[in-house]
Amino acid sequence: MPLSDVLYLRTPDARFQNIPDFPYKPHYLNYGNLRMAYIDERVGDGGQDEDTFLCLHGQPTWSYLYRKMIPIFLHFTTGTRPLTRRVVAPDLFGFGQSDKPIDEAVYTFDFHRESLLHFIRTLDLTNITLVVQDWGGILGLTLPLAELSRFKRLIVMNTAIPTGRELTPGFRDWRAFSNRSPDMKIGAMLGRSCRHLSAPEIEGYDAPYPDKRYKAGVRRFPNLVMVEPGMSGIDTSKKSLSLYQTSNWFQPEDIFMACGLKDPVLGTEVMNTLATVWKNGCYYTDIPEAGHFVQEWGDQVAKLAIQVFENAGTGRRLEGVRKIEPSVTKL
Repeated sequence: MPLSDVLYLRTPDARFQNIPDFPYKPHYLNYGNLRMAYIDERVGDGGQDEDTFLCLHGQPTWSYLYRKMIPIFLHFTTGTRPLTRRVVAPDLFGFGQSDKPIDEAVYTFDFHRESLLHFIRTLDLTNITLVVQDWGGILGLTLPLAELSRFKRLIVMNTAIPTGRELTPGFRDWRAFSNRSPDMKIGAMLGRSCRHLSAPEIEGYDAPYPDKRYKAGVRRFPNLVMVEPGMSGIDTSKKSLSLYQTSNWFQPEDIFMACGLKDPVLGTEVMNTLATVWKNGCYYTDIPEAGHFVQEWGDQVAKLAIQVFENAGTGRRLEGVRKIEPSVTKL
């Protein structure tokens, strides 16, 4: 279907008013006749030295999930030099403040990947620290394959690079739950996973979805994860893995991984395996109290990541962070 013919719903702006801890005004970018929403925050004067944190959410959340990490990315440092940073967080189509195609068939791996590449190229993002979790990683970790020179570092939270094999029993259970929940109560589900959430925060996760009609993307995503041979996206994922296993572009201090240990879907087993694919190794931490939605504990993740990035080569040891050596493991 041509992008100009895609039918969609657009969540009323009023539903996003007074959401706690999310004062950011949306910007918009067109992709065909669809409108992608994103937040774009800066400190400093910009220029060639500006570091850009590109934050990609997964299913069934939106950029609100990054509200605890955005201030850290903008303002936290272990050094004394003035900061020049930018945080960009788009909402995938079907989520957040972005348009929501009505036809579930529109939601494909390639549709979302190409929309993200269009986003990066249109905004001409460079010096990117890619921050991903869940579908943010399934899609996002394939983006350097197309635009490697734009990427500088990676922050990787509970996610995977699927290549046609089953992931975990927890993922099968999640997909089954999603498939029998066409009108998933997203805020309630986040509240069960993240017990510290307040009622207004839970409402913030529900804000994009006035009713069941707006949830086509929420319903579709679990069935797109490449866990069987021949599924769309497998070849791109395999090529991306090969890039990470063979390229010297990323050094160990350029890759920070954080695993929420209470995640039954994409937890320790998946993340430990993913940690071995980087040719030069990576840095890794466990977040014992976190589940799948690690960003809800993201202030500590963001601070640790920046400390790793800023203290490369100094010999300083960070409590709770370990270096993972490269391996010949093939996914």
